Amino acid sequence: MISPDLPAALKATFEAKLHGLSRQDAGQRAARISQTYRGGGTSSTIATEADALAYAVVRMPATYAAVTACLNALMELRPDFAPTTLLDVGAGPATASFAATEAFASLTSFNALDANPVLRTLALDLAIETDRLRGLDYVLGNARISLDKAVPADFVVASYVINELSEAERSTIIDALWAKTRDTLLIVEPGTPAGYARIIAARTQLIAAGAHVAAPCPHDQPCPLIAPDWCHFVQRLTRSRAHKQVKGVDVPFEDEKFIYLALTRAPVARPTARVLAQPAITKVAATAKLCCADGTLQIASISRRDKPAFAAARRWNWGDGVVTKT
Repeated sequence: MISPDLPAALKATFEAKLHGLSRQDAGQRAARISQTYRGGGTSSTIATEADALAYAVVRMPATYAAVTACLNALMELRPDFAPTTLLDVGAGPATASFAATEAFASLTSFNALDANPVLRTLALDLAIETDRLRGLDYVLGNARISLDKAVPADFVVASYVINELSEAERSTIIDALWAKTRDTLLIVEPGTPAGYARIIAARTQLIAAGAHVAAPCPHDQPCPLIAPDWCHFVQRLTRSRAHKQVKGVDVPFEDEKFIYLALTRAPVARPTARVLAQPAITKVAATAKLCCADGTLQIASISRRDKPAFAAARRWNWGDGVVTKT
């Protein structure tokens, strides 16, 4: 398991870059960028070095936390997965690349694509301070064109990228992502109803193309959730001092909501269920919302009288893959 918090060296680099800069100015820049995103805008609003740094200080920790949660779920399912090549699409400040280096010691080749020049510059500045990412090959340009030219990789990641594309672009990019995937593709999106809808559309498209769902779904059947319900997960992360200063908050932690999809070329062994909300533990039973291997949604109630099953259920957490009685 890898920590959801940014590595200490990365935090120190941010602190050094922020030295002498106005936290208030950085906070205003970050707030403006966030407002643009919430309004359906893209990273094109990040136009200067100061913008990129403000964005990274505020958003990189949360994105990193979400990606590490996905990687932990993937590693739990596939402890033998040892990719040597990584392709980080829509990489921004290379957040997913940093997370992948923590997860997979086997990685030796790192490639990234993005259309934003200042985020690319920041990513390369951060990468050069590390041992493993110093050789990061970061291509600047349109995602579709860059993907066409990219060399296929064992592990392909598209983190918080699909939401920036138009509806007309998404299907084409998703096909291109899968075409460049030798083994495993990970797509991560915000944990909102809209993010869930994008993931479901990608899931349907990729299963039709021959992909196998590894996580979070324990099956390849249609999603059993019915609107207004939607699937998402949450990862808590610790806020650094700089993070709190730029965001103008005192709360020492943040909860990042996300939704993801991990797909593989070959089928993998999956849990019998995935926990879709934090279980409720009472004096009588443990009650959990489960997405099950047969493609159904179940509200499972495990009585305290069934001591072994209850002991297992009380340790379940939101997002866990679990083994249940058949």
